[in-house]
Amino acid sequence: MSPRRWLLADQLGPHFLDDSDQPVLLIEARELFRRRPMHRQKAHLILSALRHRAAELGDRAVLLRTGTFREALDQLTGPVEVCHPHSRVGLRFARSVPGLAVLPPRGFVTSQADFAAWAEQRRRGPLRMVDFYRHALRRHGVLATSAGGAPARRRPRSAAAQPLPPPPPLVEDEIDVQVRRDLDRWAADGVRFVGRDGPRRHPATHAEAEARLTHFLAHRLPEYDRYADVMSVHDPLLAHSALSSSFNLGLLDPAPAVRAAEKAWRDGAAPRAAVEPFIRGLLGWREFLWQLYWYLGPRRAGGPAATEPLPEWFAELDADAVEARCLADVLAAVRDGAWTHHVPRLLVLGNYALQRDWCPTELADWFRRSFVDGTDWVMNATVVGMSQYADLPRVDTRPYAVDGSDIDEISDYCTGCRYVPERALGDLACPYTGGFETFLFRNRERLVGDPRLAAELARRDDPEHREAVLAQEEKRGSTPP
Repeated sequence: MSPRRWLLADQLGPHFLDDSDQPVLLIEARELFRRRPMHRQKAHLILSALRHRAAELGDRAVLLRTGTFREALDQLTGPVEVCHPHSRVGLRFARSVPGLAVLPPRGFVTSQADFAAWAEQRRRGPLRMVDFYRHALRRHGVLATSAGGAPARRRPRSAAAQPLPPPPPLVEDEIDVQVRRDLDRWAADGVRFVGRDGPRRHPATHAEAEARLTHFLAHRLPEYDRYADVMSVHDPLLAHSALSSSFNLGLLDPAPAVRAAEKAWRDGAAPRAAVEPFIRGLLGWREFLWQLYWYLGPRRAGGPAATEPLPEWFAELDADAVEARCLADVLAAVRDGAWTHHVPRLLVLGNYALQRDWCPTELADWFRRSFVDGTDWVMNATVVGMSQYADLPRVDTRPYAVDGSDIDEISDYCTGCRYVPERALGDLACPYTGGFETFLFRNRERLVGDPRLAAELARRDDPEHREAVLAQEEKRGSTPP
C-alpha cells in the first residue's frame, strides 16, 4: 500500500508529490490559529490554499478539520509520510509521531549537506550571503558568464509616469466565501485576529501563482533593477513580483523560477541588471535564510540588549495614530493587505524598531504573524539578524539604520509629510532622524568597525546636540510619531 503523503500548509505545490495517484492527507488544525493573533488575511490565505489543494486532488485527498495535528493523525490507519517540515517545532512533532516517515526537504535548490560543506569551509568567520550566492551560482550553473555591473538604484517616478501592467486579478470562489464564513465564526468564538479582512490578494493555487509569475517575468522583471530598492506612496508594488507567499506556501518551486528568469535574460527580454537581483533573492537570500535556520540551530540575540516591548499602536497595526507619512502608509499596507516589499520592511518598520530598542524576538514574532509570507525560518534571520543587528557572532551583517534624509532619497514619502527629514530636533524633527542619532549615540562602541556609521557618528557627536536629541527621544517614548 502506497504511503499517504501528508502535505503541510507550506507544501501545496505539485513538486511535493511524486506521482499522479499518490494518496494525500491535508489537515486544518484550528489550534494553530488560536495560539497567537494572526493577520486575518494570512489566516484566510492558508485555509484557502489548503482547501483549494484538496479540491484539486479530489478523491485522492483526505482533508481533516481538527483541533490539533495529533487528533487528525490518530484518525488514520496505514502508513503516512511527510516531507521535512519547515520549522523546528514541526520537525520535532513529526519525529514524535510513531510510524510517521519524514522525507528529505523539498522546495529549495541547495541541499542541507551542500550548505553545511560550504559553511564548514568558513567556520572561522561569520557567514556571508554574498559568498554563499557566488557558491550557489557556480554549484547550479546559473548566469554562467562574466558578472554584470551592479544594478542602478533610482528614485521612483510618479505612478502615472511609467505605469506597469497590474498582475492578473484573483477571483474569489465559493471556497473563499466559506473560508470567510468560518473565520467569522472563529472570531465570534474567541479566536483573535489582527489586521483587516479584505479580498484575497495572493495566490491560493499553483495555477494562480504560475499565472502571476509568468506575468511578472514578461512585464515587471525588465524594470526590476529600477525599482527593487525604492519606495513609493503611489505604487506599493512597483516592479516586485509579490510572490513571496506563493514560494513560502510551496505553490511555486524556486528552481524553475530561477531558470525562467535566467532565460528571460538570455533571450534578451530583460537586462542582466534586472534579472540578477531577482535571482539573488531566490537563489541567494531565500536559500541562505532557510539553510541558516537549520545549520545554526536556535538563534539567540547577540547584539544590543534591546528589551523594550512593542507599543500597542504598532502591535495592533493602528496606522491612523501615526503622522509620519512613511510609517503610516507602510503600517496601513500591513493592516489592509498583510504585505509590503522588503525595503519598507527593513527601512521603515525594522529601522524604527531598531532605533528604539524594541525586543528583536517580539518584533520577529510580529512580522511572522502580520505578513502573509511570515515564517520562522525567514523572520528569525531577517528580523533578529539583519534588521535588528542582533546576531553578529555568527552572521555577517550591517545595521539597517538610516535617517529621514536616506528615506527621502529612495522614496517620495517625505513630500507632504509634516516632518522635515533633515531635522533631528524640534517640533518638525523627523522621528527617523532623531531615532537614527539616538541609535548612533547609544551604540558608539559597536559601530567602530562600520565606516558609514562611524563617520555619521563623528559628524553628529557634539555633546550639547547629543544630550538634546537623547532627551527629546526619551520624552517621545513609545508614543506614535
